[in-house]
Amino acid sequence: MLTPDQFFAFLAAAILLTLSPGPDNMMVLSVGIAKGRARGIAFGLGCAFGCLSHTLLAVVGVSALIAASPLAFTTLKVCGGLYLAWMGWHAIRSRGGARVDTAHAAADPARTLFFKGLVANAINPKVALFFLSFLPQFVVAQRGDANLQTALLGLTFTLQAVVLFGLLGFFSGAIGQWLARRPKAGQWLDRIAGTIFIALGLRLIVSR
Repeated sequence: MLTPDQFFAFLAAAILLTLSPGPDNMMVLSVGIAKGRARGIAFGLGCAFGCLSHTLLAVVGVSALIAASPLAFTTLKVCGGLYLAWMGWHAIRSRGGARVDTAHAAADPARTLFFKGLVANAINPKVALFFLSFLPQFVVAQRGDANLQTALLGLTFTLQAVVLFGLLGFFSGAIGQWLARRPKAGQWLDRIAGTIFIALGLRLIVSR
């Protein structure tokens, strides 16, 4: 099981990263604004549950590396830390901010949008790479049960994404208007998320 410190540290990081502007949450807002709350919520829930497939891959990958050798696991953590730091640097330098594009928002029924969000997230290699980089740094190999730790972390990430994406879909109209009135807000969210990425990446690199 996860320790309280381990759980809450991961949950805080996951929430901040989920709220930072990105393709998934911007699309949830777009669908919600253009097609209504139900469709926005449906698409958001699909994106969130798509994280379960990446959790499974992370469980298999992390457990295999730990079983292979401590050096292999350390190598994964260092490479993952470098990847997170690289993502953070690009997020800090981003000038795009948050953009909500409703011109091409899907007109499909809610059930179809749920499966579209699910598939889009599940087959996204960037999300898979992110999970392989993000989850291991919160796994304490010395405590054992690395599979269980990774699975619980992935499940925690999925559940908080369900809540946040559901809220994004529900309040999509108000949030979209707020972002439209504050074009700089997305940039600051990017910078906050970028700083978190870099801090997590450096923490991952120096940890043992």
